[in-house]
Amino acid sequence: MQALWMLLASAMFAIMGCCVKLASEHGATLAQVVLFRGLPSVLLLVAWARIGGHSILPRAWKPHIKRNLAGVSSMWLGFVAISYLPLSTATSLNYTAPLFIACWMLGWGGAGRDGWRIAAVIIGFLGVLTVLRPSISGDQWLPAALGLAAGALSAVAMMQIRELGRLGEAEWRTVLVFSIAVCLSSLAGVWLLGWGWPDWEGIAALAGVGLSGMVGQLAMTRAFGAGSALLTAALQYTTIIFAALLGAAVWDEIPDTLAWVGMFGIIAAGLLSIWRTLQENREALRRAARQAASAGKAQA
Repeated sequence: MQALWMLLASAMFAIMGCCVKLASEHGATLAQVVLFRGLPSVLLLVAWARIGGHSILPRAWKPHIKRNLAGVSSMWLGFVAISYLPLSTATSLNYTAPLFIACWMLGWGGAGRDGWRIAAVIIGFLGVLTVLRPSISGDQWLPAALGLAAGALSAVAMMQIRELGRLGEAEWRTVLVFSIAVCLSSLAGVWLLGWGWPDWEGIAALAGVGLSGMVGQLAMTRAFGAGSALLTAALQYTTIIFAALLGAAVWDEIPDTLAWVGMFGIIAAGLLSIWRTLQENREALRRAARQAASAGKAQA
């Protein structure tokens, strides 16, 4: 069931990307796309909290502010990339967050000369270059750079989510605060850019953004709470495969051999980085258990 929940989430996120691209092609503004991405989650979670009598106020505001500045910015930049690039290319760039986390661990996170993380970074960024080289034309380099920036900011958001977990913040409240920030940013975007007038296909695509994004978020939360974190993290990369299939079906975007090699390079690097992090966490838990056992024997 864990695998099925994550595969459902991956398919939903790929469909969401497809709907983002369709909505932008049919008259919707980027601000409208962002609004429809956040609004269903706000309505659902506020209703759930009210029925259950749960407080929606966070335990601490500062980590939420950092998480939302990075996460909302990442969403906007990622949607720009999806609007202008082939769907599989944009999705691949948006999934480079583990590579940036590995870079941070090597430089500032105390990982030192960790051979596994060095290998993950090299493989991952070679994969990025391989994806970009055959897939990007001259006028698409700016959206590609924004897509890569979205991956970097997503890495910052992930580290802040981890900090919120350490503080004991409930996952649903973290999602709610983020969704509210998404909606507020979209209203600012509407004020600055105006309200678009999409056709009926664009309206349907906007509805698809909200529905698929919400279902994907809920399915992913269920999957991460159901068992092996490594299996779940591995399966989330199937979003890239689903996106490639949708891009081929809807826009005839057929990745060539080099692009496929690059996509699998990004997937392999991300999995290597995640595996190394989980392995270090297990080693830290074993050391803590040994120290606790030694302290108990000393006291006895």
